[in-house]
Amino acid sequence: MENSTLVILRDTLPPKLISGEIVSRMMSLQDDGVHRVDPRVTEFHCIMPIANLASVMNHGILSHERAAKRAHLSVALQPVQDKRDKKQVPGGLKLHQYANLYFHARNPMMYKRQAEPPSLCILRVATMVLTLSGTVISDQNAASDYVRFLHPRQWQLLDFDAIYAMDWRHQNDPVAYYRHSSQKCAEVLVPQCVETRYLTGAYVVDDAVKAGIDALGLALPVTTNSVLFFR
Repeated sequence: MENSTLVILRDTLPPKLISGEIVSRMMSLQDDGVHRVDPRVTEFHCIMPIANLASVMNHGILSHERAAKRAHLSVALQPVQDKRDKKQVPGGLKLHQYANLYFHARNPMMYKRQAEPPSLCILRVATMVLTLSGTVISDQNAASDYVRFLHPRQWQLLDFDAIYAMDWRHQNDPVAYYRHSSQKCAEVLVPQCVETRYLTGAYVVDDAVKAGIDALGLALPVTTNSVLFFR
């Protein structure tokens, strides 16, 4: 009898992801315990300027290091990037050698860009990337001085209530606010590149933006989700 977890994963993935290799990765997810990750983790997110979509569909979501070699727009804040540039994942790569994804894009980064939703999308990435060799998760913003870098099997150490909270403000408690705002930016770090076959779609703020992306003919399913854009 076919395993129910495989059926659910198979039925929620686009056809381009249904292959022998991906089924093998599904089995790996089950065997090593990663598949039991919090049920809210159904996909990962990447905040992306729409102007970059054609390149992403050709080359994937690239690490900062690789993206620097191509013409592109960035939502990154330079002071944060300066800090990330000096950071090394223990036993792994330099932070800028990973393609970084969020667990939940309704976070402080998107909040800082809330005036820009017509020019942005949120790429949806299959959780299968957790099985890719060298992938690391962080329990908060990877640039934080207090971050823990973890193997995907250590997902229980993440505070998913904090990560998926709709609001991270804590009135009259600046320490809790600082900690929670960093937790909201917990990351999945994939070495160098997230290949396009792991992209399952994109979220946009409204139907007008959706129509614009659909007109590009990129074969990328687009869904409106204004809440992620603080609308």
